Amino acid sequence: MIDRFQVVPAAYVVLRRQAGPGSQVLLQLRRGTGYMDEHWACAAAGHVESGESVLDTACREAREELGITIDPTDLRPLCAMHRTAEAGWRGQRVDFFFECSRWSGAPRLLEADKAAELRWFDLDALPTPVVPHELFVLETLAEGGPAPVVTFGFDDRESTAPR
Repeated sequence: MIDRFQVVPAAYVVLRRQAGPGSQVLLQLRRGTGYMDEHWACAAAGHVESGESVLDTACREAREELGITIDPTDLRPLCAMHRTAEAGWRGQRVDFFFECSRWSGAPRLLEADKAAELRWFDLDALPTPVVPHELFVLETLAEGGPAPVVTFGFDDRESTAPR
């Protein structure tokens, strides 16, 4: 018998100002969530809900967490990440990372019970600590971004698919 499990999908939105040198990303400082509290993370992210596409999830999370409106056509796919065995949880995740440089409204912290701060950071001066699997993606942005499909947490090493 095959041991089957459920994979939990999530969407991450990397809000980015300006491309190239001087590029900045918007991060939130997690607090009160029980997962990676006191770590910096993408400003908008969350689990896909039943019947919802990953694109709808990305737009919904940006609206709920930051009060901004994103058109799904403004989401640029960065990568799909298959990850496991991180921070003591069991199971596996599939994370879809998107970059977005166009939105309506001014990003502001709307979920103060889950985040303590919201701040823009230069890509070459990211804060510490950053949630490890998100840092893995953020650090690739200066060089053009990650491979389309990446893995994280398997056999205590990160690997990427060929570009």
